[in-house]
Amino acid sequence: MATFGNLSDRLAETFKNLRTKGKLSAADVDGTVREIRRALLDADVALEVVKDFTGKVRERALGDEVSKALNPAQQVVQIVNEELIQILGGQQRRLEFAKKPPTVIMLAGLQGAGKTTLAGKLAKWLAKDGHTPILVAADLQRPNAVTQLEVVAAQAGVAVYAPEPGNGVGNPVKVARDGVKYAQQKLHDVVIVDTAGRLGVDADMMKQAADIRKAIDPDEVLFVIDAMIGQDAVATARAFQEGVDFTGVVLSKLDGDARGGAALSVASITGRPIMFASTGESLDDFEPFHPDRMASRILDLGDILTLIEQAQGAFDEDEARKMAEKFSTDSFTLDDFLGQMQQLRNMGSIKKMMGMLPGAGAMKQQLDNFDEREIVRTEAIIQSMTKAERVTPKLLNGSRRLRIARGSGSSVTEVNQLVQRFEQAAKMMKTVAKGGMPNIPGMGPMPGGMGGKRPQVQQKKKGSKSGNPAKRAAENAALAAGEKVGGAPAAGGSGFGLGGGAKAPAGGPTPEEMAALQKMLGR
Repeated sequence: MATFGNLSDRLAETFKNLRTKGKLSAADVDGTVREIRRALLDADVALEVVKDFTGKVRERALGDEVSKALNPAQQVVQIVNEELIQILGGQQRRLEFAKKPPTVIMLAGLQGAGKTTLAGKLAKWLAKDGHTPILVAADLQRPNAVTQLEVVAAQAGVAVYAPEPGNGVGNPVKVARDGVKYAQQKLHDVVIVDTAGRLGVDADMMKQAADIRKAIDPDEVLFVIDAMIGQDAVATARAFQEGVDFTGVVLSKLDGDARGGAALSVASITGRPIMFASTGESLDDFEPFHPDRMASRILDLGDILTLIEQAQGAFDEDEARKMAEKFSTDSFTLDDFLGQMQQLRNMGSIKKMMGMLPGAGAMKQQLDNFDEREIVRTEAIIQSMTKAERVTPKLLNGSRRLRIARGSGSSVTEVNQLVQRFEQAAKMMKTVAKGGMPNIPGMGPMPGGMGGKRPQVQQKKKGSKSGNPAKRAAENAALAAGEKVGGAPAAGGSGFGLGGGAKAPAGGPTPEEMAALQKMLGR
């Protein structure tokens, strides 16, 4: 959730300073509220919203609920969380469907806010829930808007009603009215009407949108607003509320790098709930808006509920039970490993999922450096193996690994690293199956883990096990010099092949090293 990244960092730093104090004075509270005010203003939150928010936080922070708390700092964080939930709309508001189908949903907003793409996202989301939506192309102003809606409908796998070519040709009010009648005839239970926008608010746009609303009498009017437009969000929302009125708000481009003030201003200013959020370019990057979960993400408290819902949507329960049995019985294969990674990809962006974990802010650098294409490369390597090799990785000798590397367009080093990561993942999942808390290689302990010290185990003395005395002497000398002997370099990255580690140095040993080795071998 890049939009709120800077705000989250600022608030986290403020609360970090607060936690060092055992008891909070009025000066401490005032200093904290001042920092919160600055953070919100920097995030482009409307001034009136900031004043109201910080006023309530200060009043509650100076009250008995903080002064009598065992941990005052945590109590202040809780107060800020509760007030954030309120300015984001309080309770989640779901779509209200018509008692007699079809349910008519009208989209309104400025040009460039993402209405057309969002129409496809909403239609696909509804189709997954068993509905039969149809898109109506009533945006006849913007060049190629009708063509774009037809492409988006095909990608979403839903029907589209587009009798006019657009590009300034056709009557949008008539198209919208006829689209609803067509949906009734074809038994579509949801109609999504895409309307025209402008680069700025003007009288013609408002009149057209108002006429369409009057003609189709929609059950929901969703105002689509770009989360990146900052302070203009308030003026735009008020203009649409007065000109057309709307029943709910949809935030688009929440994955952008803007400061996110629109999300924290619109619901509070207009009194209309935020119902959905668009979080990426894919048609699957769309989710219902939960004020409490969004507040938790902003405060770096995590969003485990959304993470669980995504997992439930992507993972099959019977398959998960079989995997658990394989983990506990050491029968987990590279085929299973591949299947798990593909299911993980079906859940969406790995970065976004990791960002939903509590304390993810502390892993910001690791998440920024994470390359999601590593999963694709890992899939290519596994798919280049034979069935027997996937079931029994011990068959992978040098010649087989070379063949796999050539077949997958990778290096032998990458194949070796994958095998090591697979072994790490199998070991990690076996620990989870037995109720333990694993460390994720390359990421450190899981946030919220026990973090207790492990009993120190005396390391065995390392040395060469070669039966050749000369080779054993050479390998022991290399170990004494701190070099890696035998096998592949240690694998980097996390257990599921996410983020391969540093590449092995190119080329073989230097001439000086070869001369020293030959001298040791008596040549």
